[in-house]
Amino acid sequence: MSTRRAFITNTGKAMVAGGLVTFAENGDSNMLENKFIHHVYFWLQNEKSKEDRAMLIEGLKKLSKVKTIKTFHIGQPADTKRDVIDSSYAVSWFTIFDNAADQQSYQTDPIHLKFVEEYSHLWSKVVVYDTVDVK
Repeated sequence: MSTRRAFITNTGKAMVAGGLVTFAENGDSNMLENKFIHHVYFWLQNEKSKEDRAMLIEGLKKLSKVKTIKTFHIGQPADTKRDVIDSSYAVSWFTIFDNAADQQSYQTDPIHLKFVEEYSHLWSKVVVYDTVDVK
């Protein structure tokens, strides 16, 4: 049975991953309509290693060259403290694809495969949230 804190933490993650975050550009609140959202959270093997963190970020920048990625964001935990916030990860990778087929293509893209091969030794844990629009 989950504790209340774990439930709130996981619900908060699911809300963000579920696309409840609205992005608007030039007043267009439907910018993400019918898009495929892929959000990845990385925990480093060597949690305190600035070098490993920098290397992972370098790899994610290379990964952004995959042609089916429409936009991406590399992030780190914000300095916010509330019970519902999980800031235990080191780096996040947020990408937008036009559709599920483009995201599936990304999974087998040589750039993505090379990223996993060259950088997977850096992380101890990866959590992925893929989301599509609510119908």
